[in-house]
Amino acid sequence: MKQKILILSAAVFSLAVIFSACQKQVSAVDNTTEVSNQADDQTQFTSETDAVANDIDATLESTPYFANRGDQVQSLICDATVVVDTASNPRTVTITYNGLNCSGTRTRTGVVILSMPAGIHWRNAGAALTVTIQNLVITRLSDNKSITINGTHTITNVSGGLLVNLPNLGTITHTITSPGMTVTFDNGTQRSWQVAKQRVFTYNNGVVITTTGLHSEGGVTGIVEWGTNRVGHAFTSSILEPMVVRQDCSFRIVSGKVKHVTTAVSGTATFGLDVNGNPTTCPGAGHYYMKVEWVGPNGNSHTVILPY
Repeated sequence: MKQKILILSAAVFSLAVIFSACQKQVSAVDNTTEVSNQADDQTQFTSETDAVANDIDATLESTPYFANRGDQVQSLICDATVVVDTASNPRTVTITYNGLNCSGTRTRTGVVILSMPAGIHWRNAGAALTVTIQNLVITRLSDNKSITINGTHTITNVSGGLLVNLPNLGTITHTITSPGMTVTFDNGTQRSWQVAKQRVFTYNNGVVITTTGLHSEGGVTGIVEWGTNRVGHAFTSSILEPMVVRQDCSFRIVSGKVKHVTTAVSGTATFGLDVNGNPTTCPGAGHYYMKVEWVGPNGNSHTVILPY
């Protein structure tokens, strides 16, 4: 059970492929290219930063000094080496990514450095961790699309507690915030993105992760990322309905709705549907489907239903 709770990287990686099919299958009408690219870029960025956060959780909970626990739990990061320095102040953990992930779906190279002041333990309420990402290059093997992430963000254990104790604690809340991450896309463009999200971990026949956006601007709430997209348009990505991932459905997204707005166009994606676009329970070995909807500049509405 402990290992299952720690292996959270796979829980949210399915996000990385959500809009890839949309980009390939929808005909090029109105602003479809920008809608699909923006959705895909944001999805890959947020899923990969969440995957790093999950690796961080596993690493910290595997390190007695940071977690303030007596036993040792093995970290299961297939594509990285970990070096812990508990002598310096701040204390640091260096994760060096070096290849293929456990599920064989993408490669990662680059360095992530975690730092926390001496005397602070990750299990304590309010414990804050500085995460510095250095040239983290992620390549999605399904289409060889890559992004490069640099910058610093803060992860805060708002509620306190360790995920390994989640069945007994009932709920654990983390936030992830950044005033600016640099994202380099596969077409060579480099942009600055900001982040503000909350992730609530609960236990219901396995781990349940519920993500919401924390930022508000221009009358829009629930914004999770904002900045400038690859074509130079300002954007916001907001969570209209919480994004929910469940362990008892193979760590897949079972529900949620996201809205992407740029200065040129906006679109939404609704998750946890069947092939007809209706809400459904866990499909077992089959597919979930998402409904992508947007309105073109001529006022025409567009809808496509795709598996994920």
